Amino acid sequence: MHALRRVLLLVLALALAGLALVLYYIANPNLPAYQPPTQLHYLDQWSAAERQTYYYTPQGTTVKGLRYEWFTALELPFSSDRFARPEYLARFGFLVDPQQKPTPLNPGNLPVGMARHEDEKSGRQYLDISCAACHTGELRYNGQAVRIDGGAALHSLASTVPTLRGGGFGQALGMSMAFTYYNPLKFSRFAKEVLGDGYPQGKEALRAEFKQVLDRLLATAWNDFHRGLYPTEEGFGRTDAFGRIANSVYGDAISPDNYRVADAPVSYPHLWDIWKFDWVQWNGSAMQPMARNIGEALGVGASLHLFQADGGQVPEADRYASSVRVRDLHTLEETLKKLTPPGWPEAVFGKIDLPRASQGRALFVENCAYCHAPNVVPAEQRMAPGRNPEWHMRIVPVDIVGTDSTTADNIADHRFDISKLGWTREQLAKLDVKLFGASLDQVDFSKISSAKGLAYITSFVEEQAYKQAGVSGEERARMDGFGLPIGVQEKRGYKARPLDGIWATPPFLHNGSVPTLFQVLSPVSERANHFHVGSFEYDPKFVGFQTAAFPGSFLLDTSVKGNGNRGHEFRDGCRKDGVIGRFLQPDERLALIEYLKVLGNPELESRLTPVQPRPWTPGPACEG
Repeated sequence: MHALRRVLLLVLALALAGLALVLYYIANPNLPAYQPPTQLHYLDQWSAAERQTYYYTPQGTTVKGLRYEWFTALELPFSSDRFARPEYLARFGFLVDPQQKPTPLNPGNLPVGMARHEDEKSGRQYLDISCAACHTGELRYNGQAVRIDGGAALHSLASTVPTLRGGGFGQALGMSMAFTYYNPLKFSRFAKEVLGDGYPQGKEALRAEFKQVLDRLLATAWNDFHRGLYPTEEGFGRTDAFGRIANSVYGDAISPDNYRVADAPVSYPHLWDIWKFDWVQWNGSAMQPMARNIGEALGVGASLHLFQADGGQVPEADRYASSVRVRDLHTLEETLKKLTPPGWPEAVFGKIDLPRASQGRALFVENCAYCHAPNVVPAEQRMAPGRNPEWHMRIVPVDIVGTDSTTADNIADHRFDISKLGWTREQLAKLDVKLFGASLDQVDFSKISSAKGLAYITSFVEEQAYKQAGVSGEERARMDGFGLPIGVQEKRGYKARPLDGIWATPPFLHNGSVPTLFQVLSPVSERANHFHVGSFEYDPKFVGFQTAAFPGSFLLDTSVKGNGNRGHEFRDGCRKDGVIGRFLQPDERLALIEYLKVLGNPELESRLTPVQPRPWTPGPACEG
């Protein structure tokens, strides 16, 4: 009996210790400290009004139904301080301005990309995570900050899988909601803030609705955790975008059997000039701007209504209804057309070495231009006759560029069963979808590829969204983007995009596995295999973020699947297995980098002096 009692006490003690440990890390999540910059510089990429439109126009996401006023009223788990304070959210990597104040577009005084949208039918206002949250960057140097509009974010928004130390935005949000719900004092303060004159009458109804949203958040965390959907930790500034969109659409909305492991995190691509591209996405799989943006909104959290609670089909008139906002998505797309690449801020990062940059321009012509110079096509070759200019992107096969193939492989290989939707080929043939390199006759609804399935689903969602918004005819063609169809192609490769402003977008390669441009131009043997991510501190010489360990940093291990840092390599030897160019001396790499600081800046480029490039050579012949 005494032995049993000791065992039970030991089990209880271990349980209490475990609970105490969990509570400690909830109270002290693994987050970097936030130090406001002495000055925040905005570059002349667009006007202040256009910037605010981009930052705070909603796109139709709902964050599991989280109300905007709830988010702004939430408290931290062990404090009455607000969760949504700008200086706290900045610790997750979200961007704030130390001087910012509430505005009509941003009444909650939230970071960039945390917008508010109102449901037209119910009048409810939801927290809307917009494209600006993931496609706006910032660089720090000597206490000053430079905002990069349309650049790459460096936040921990994506992770839905709980970890012991926390640090992910979703986990922290869920814990604040849980502590609010289960702590009567907290919930009373919360309800008074949210309900105002409606308190206490509406308290119980609010509590019930709040619990529904909390349950959805916790269910997502549990689903992603116990299925092991995201085994490669994303950390700061990365997400498996295509994998998460696929799991949201095929798994959440259609069938749990469609969940697939998503182990290919990618960095957030920069957005300037993308309206000129013939194909977008890292693997060049999408064409139409509106369809691309609807797919992104669905992946981030827009609602999608396909089936009734009992599993039955939604009536045809309401099928494919979603929360996406096509007029706002069009506003965002039109605003992005005005965005220019960032110009190197010499007053903050130092003067350009013009003689070295002149040498770098010659090296760029010799080593980089074949893949990365814009391929401006004449009018008769454009995919969209009304787009001027139109740039055709080179999609480089993974067996040539040699970079981590997991993203391209997953998109090419994953299959999903959508037969539950009851589609017919005759029905799909009427949609504005164009398959490149395939035909509708080859589509198998029981194992459709990710890109093809998303193209057709997005088309139905788009049709319904346009109908709800009263958009048709010429207005619809304009909002689609140059009247383009929903084009889809599937290539096992990555898009080599123009490099204007590339200096402002570290870390590098599609998966953020190389910390600096200097290392991108170096042999793989000279690249860091482990480095820390999460610091905004910039290195203007080698062009990248500082990578030393610091409290709250994320260790990126390039040996983990999806994190590989091989390929796109410059070294002497046979041009295969990712070796794409000759060995560059350190001085040559620095010269190339100096030119990449200038590229896309006409004023600086006009000050360079001509240097004759060396002729390109293919390198020694490969054996076998």
